[in-house]
Amino acid sequence: MRRFILSLLGVAALAIAAIAVLPSLISSDWVRAELGRQLSAATGSSIAFNGPVNLSAFPYLAVVAEDVTLSAEAEGITAEFAEVSGSVALSSLWSDRLHIKQIALDRPVIVLEEKAADEAASTADRGNETGSGDPLPALVAFLERSAIESVSITSGTFIRRSAEDPEEVVSDVELTLSAPDIDDEFSLSASARMGGRSYDTSFTISTLRSLLERQPADVTLAVEADPAPAPGMSSLEASGQVTLNANGSYQIRGGEVEAGEQAFSLNALFVPGKRARFLLDLEADRLDLTPFMDAAPEASQSGAPSAGTAKPANLQFLAGFDADMSINAAALVLGEISASDVSFSAALKDGKLTAKLGHLGIDAGSVAASVATDVTADDPVFRGRLASTGLNIAKLSALAGQTVPLSGALTIDAGFAFRGLDGEAIRKTVDLAGTIGLRDAAYTLPGIADETMREVKAKKITARIESLAKPVRVAGRLDWRNKPVDVDLQIPAADTILTGNLSTEGMPFKLQVKMSDANLSLDGKAALSGTYAGKLGFSTADLSAFLAGLGQSGAESIGPLAFNGNVDARATGVSFQEASISVNSVEGAGSGSVEFTTPLKIMSALNFDELDLAQFAGAQSPAPQAKAAKGAEPADVPLDLSALRSIDATIKVNAKKLGYGKVFAGPVATSLVVSDGVASLTLPEAPFYGGHVVASLRADGSQSEPSIALKTSISGASAAPLLTDMAGFKHLEGSLKAEFDVTGAGGTSGALAKSLQGNANVGFSDGAIRGIDIANVYNNLVSLMTSGFKQDESKATTFTELGASFAIEGGVARTEDLKLVGPLIRMTGNGAADLAQSTLNFRLEPRLVASLKGQGAEISTDGIGVPVVVEGSFAAPRIYPDLSDLLKNPDAALAKLKDFGLPIDKLPIGDLLNGDGAGAAVKDLLGGTLDKALKDKAFKQEQQQLSIEEIIGGDPAPKPDEAAVEIPTNEEAAKADAPTEQPANGTEVPSEEADGPMEGFFKQLLQ
Repeated sequence: MRRFILSLLGVAALAIAAIAVLPSLISSDWVRAELGRQLSAATGSSIAFNGPVNLSAFPYLAVVAEDVTLSAEAEGITAEFAEVSGSVALSSLWSDRLHIKQIALDRPVIVLEEKAADEAASTADRGNETGSGDPLPALVAFLERSAIESVSITSGTFIRRSAEDPEEVVSDVELTLSAPDIDDEFSLSASARMGGRSYDTSFTISTLRSLLERQPADVTLAVEADPAPAPGMSSLEASGQVTLNANGSYQIRGGEVEAGEQAFSLNALFVPGKRARFLLDLEADRLDLTPFMDAAPEASQSGAPSAGTAKPANLQFLAGFDADMSINAAALVLGEISASDVSFSAALKDGKLTAKLGHLGIDAGSVAASVATDVTADDPVFRGRLASTGLNIAKLSALAGQTVPLSGALTIDAGFAFRGLDGEAIRKTVDLAGTIGLRDAAYTLPGIADETMREVKAKKITARIESLAKPVRVAGRLDWRNKPVDVDLQIPAADTILTGNLSTEGMPFKLQVKMSDANLSLDGKAALSGTYAGKLGFSTADLSAFLAGLGQSGAESIGPLAFNGNVDARATGVSFQEASISVNSVEGAGSGSVEFTTPLKIMSALNFDELDLAQFAGAQSPAPQAKAAKGAEPADVPLDLSALRSIDATIKVNAKKLGYGKVFAGPVATSLVVSDGVASLTLPEAPFYGGHVVASLRADGSQSEPSIALKTSISGASAAPLLTDMAGFKHLEGSLKAEFDVTGAGGTSGALAKSLQGNANVGFSDGAIRGIDIANVYNNLVSLMTSGFKQDESKATTFTELGASFAIEGGVARTEDLKLVGPLIRMTGNGAADLAQSTLNFRLEPRLVASLKGQGAEISTDGIGVPVVVEGSFAAPRIYPDLSDLLKNPDAALAKLKDFGLPIDKLPIGDLLNGDGAGAAVKDLLGGTLDKALKDKAFKQEQQQLSIEEIIGGDPAPKPDEAAVEIPTNEEAAKADAPTEQPANGTEVPSEEADGPMEGFFKQLLQ
């Protein structure tokens, strides 16, 4: 500004001097040369008139010169004028007062060259030797002897150049200055364009004489900018009284400033000199910053340097003076945020700037801050501190235009530092260290309707920040559902604090939550709107109990649950990828999505090593117990398919093993579809126990009582492992071909089993019945009759075919067409399998081939009567020959023994059985006593070996733990006097016991 005024004075002096000497000049060349010489000498600059010079004397002394140049190297000023014109009143020739009518500068181009620091310092020293550097006293002294009606600049251009900074251009300069008399008003109006923005300025001083006499003078200033350099700053108006003090300083008292529709009272002091100094105090009753926040400043247009070449903004323009400033406002408003007792101060001294926000009261809390920097630096670094004793979080969120589900007070005590002035530079370099805390905080969990469940409280939580480059870690205990919750939260501080819009961009974080009934871990990004994307881990030992604690239901059949994977959650649903899932200890992996509708909509593709549908649906094994009493019913556990009502699902399943309980097929690729409470699973042909299986399962949980429907076709399966896994039945081997079509309903496993109905066709080939060799029974009837039968798992009845068809009703599968074909034996039979009780009751009628050593014609065994009974539990059935008919008809027995080639001719067996005396006694014993024994006595329960003497000669008293068990009646084959129970495996009659009557009898025959 100083250089501009000096150059303006130089041009004015040029015009005045020209007017004064023109009348004495004759030659135009001589005039141009003489004008240039005298004006150069008078101004200390090099001035040249390169174009025509026109003179006139009437009505005023006037001169018009074209193509004029000026160069003031000491000041770094050069100027070119297309035309300079001026005129003075004729009275100026004989008076001591110069009356300038007009000075006009047309299309000037004035260039200011910035000098190097050392050169500028030298120039400043020279300037200080000749004056204070304040141009106003010189202007006032000049105007005291002069009167200026008009000084104007038209279409001017000012250019500022320096080696460090890009060229700055002020174009379209239009200026008018008027100072007709020292006692009249001094006025200056100007307009210009700079950096794509237009400015209009007006400045007035009521009287210059008041300044000279050190009296107050009224001053007004108005500035308008288009477009506005900042929101709400399109215009500025200031007024007040200025006084020139004895020490050369200017004092402004009672000033008023209006900017951005805000009004301030102003008191200021300006002290010119080697290092100028400003003191400024602004006060306002109410300061509304809302207009300043409406929009961002518009970008510069033409003339603005490109982003790639622009030098970072700095504060070096403040380096040439010192200043002290204070701003006080009784109230400050920013949108819905209000503050009170705002106190701000700043001090600038020797290039060091310090600023302090002494107090800013916000609701129940306050904010204080301080900052300092070096304004002489090319890239200034700011360091400061921010503190608050309690800020209302909900109202602070309004400052960012957000609504957050968090309430409470925010406390801050932290130091900060950053480099640069633009937002991008600050975001890249800002750092923070200190503490941030929450007091009496409450967070509302999204998606939970129950108020008691959705609120998380914290009395006090404090987070320590070492640096924004390190995560902020908050660890503490919260209160949720009136239960403690341990939380470990890590937040990347830089991303959190500097993110412009957390509602859309989201906040990265890591969270570990530990509760008494569940654990949760998150590692991703969450937005204030309630969305989350990242890793999620959740586990609970009992999901149904956990949800019940939240007031939720619909997962009563799910106990242990664990999930780990990548999720993308929103208010309406969640999708997951690369997830591992464990439900009731059934583990799988895959991806899918869940829509939070009623019912839940689930789409997924899951892979399992082993998928047990029984375990998945919540059918838990009973707790281990002591060995149950003989005949006790299987454990009855609840069945609950109600969870199917709460979901609609299509789940693609790939399983290495898929099954129910212990029975598995696989590998399998299928789909589980759940709709309207019904789950359907179709099993395509899959490997199954060495063969193949095709099945369809339908589980209906839509009613109060769950039901199932199963259709299965099995071919080529290995019977032994299948029946063992399915029912614990280990006594049948061979290749299985079967078809089942079964339905049932019930709230427990027992009720479901008792309701089963349908049909089944079962066929075995090339197998064996374990536990008895029927052909060997006939080969050893004598031994059997003397010492009894022992079930031996190493013995087997082999067959080539075994088949039966079953009708299932009330949980009992019955057959009348059981048929067995083997190398040495044929059998027919009937009986029932009680699926609810897991028991068997079959009676088989064998027929032997002609020779026990090979195939041949069948031999009837009716007279000898040795059927085979299979009865008892699936897991431990009793398989034994029924000797009751044999012993009740000894005559037929003798004939059959002879048919079988036994040496009865060499034995006195005929006399014993048919004669008088002892024979009659034996016959009576066999015909009468045995019959009574068979009707009155039951076989002992825990004894595997059955002796004839026990049947005939009497049984010792049963032990207390040997309870008699009633065996279901076989409608066709069971005899009313048949033994009720076969002893268990592995028990033989001790050899030390005395021989019974019949055993002794046979031993005598064989001696």
